[in-house]
Amino acid sequence: MLYLSLCLLTFLSMYMVNIYYITVLYHRGLTHGAVKLGSLARWMVVHTGSWVTGLDPKGWSTMHRLHHEHSDTALDPHSPRNHGLLPLMLAQLKSYNRVLARLIHQEPEVTRLSRDLDFEVSWLNRRGLWALPYLLHAAVALVLGVAFGAWLLGAAYWLGMMTHPVQGWMVNAFAHTYGSRNFETPDDSRNNPLVAWLVFGEGYQNNHHHAPRSANFAMRAGEVDLGYGLCVASERLGLLEVVGAPHPLPDGPTAPVR
Repeated sequence: MLYLSLCLLTFLSMYMVNIYYITVLYHRGLTHGAVKLGSLARWMVVHTGSWVTGLDPKGWSTMHRLHHEHSDTALDPHSPRNHGLLPLMLAQLKSYNRVLARLIHQEPEVTRLSRDLDFEVSWLNRRGLWALPYLLHAAVALVLGVAFGAWLLGAAYWLGMMTHPVQGWMVNAFAHTYGSRNFETPDDSRNNPLVAWLVFGEGYQNNHHHAPRSANFAMRAGEVDLGYGLCVASERLGLLEVVGAPHPLPDGPTAPVR
């Protein structure tokens, strides 16, 4: 029983690490400027983001900005309207790879969306070594299994660290297909409470598309954004500042585009 509890705790801990990087640092921080990252948080996301999540922070942020600019149109990089629910899992990966390649080749259509992100695509992706973070996490899981005979613990670690493709798919697929709408946005965004609980507020896509510069995705009674709770806790620790009002991004598109 103790071993199973340790495995569950390990999975949840790694899941939380992944969630924190994506929903707080990548999404609300880099992409939308809903929170202003402090020097330590910014160093974390720029220098360790690719290693922790396997996803390049500049590539992820740029693709997400494309999603907001072209939400649920033919140019949306990951709309279920274009790909269907299940095929969207692979489609979002292909879109991410295309955006990364276009950033590396300095194509104006994507670099215009990332002018305020004053750091390069990670050297892992520039040198084609994108698989290293995944191999590192697999190696940690393997060591836990071989050295300590804790195969379930290793699996719990690896699965917890590798959950973002599933998290992203749930948000992109279900929160743009099923749920309620508080606001008449020009896209298919929905508020899906189940996805919101599992992915720390990200399921409130209709609220988010209505006010993308808000750090809190919950806007009505009964809605709870756990990701915003992480933002508030991080602010108290001095890692970031929750930005109160929308403002234009430096040298980039104005807030409504996001």
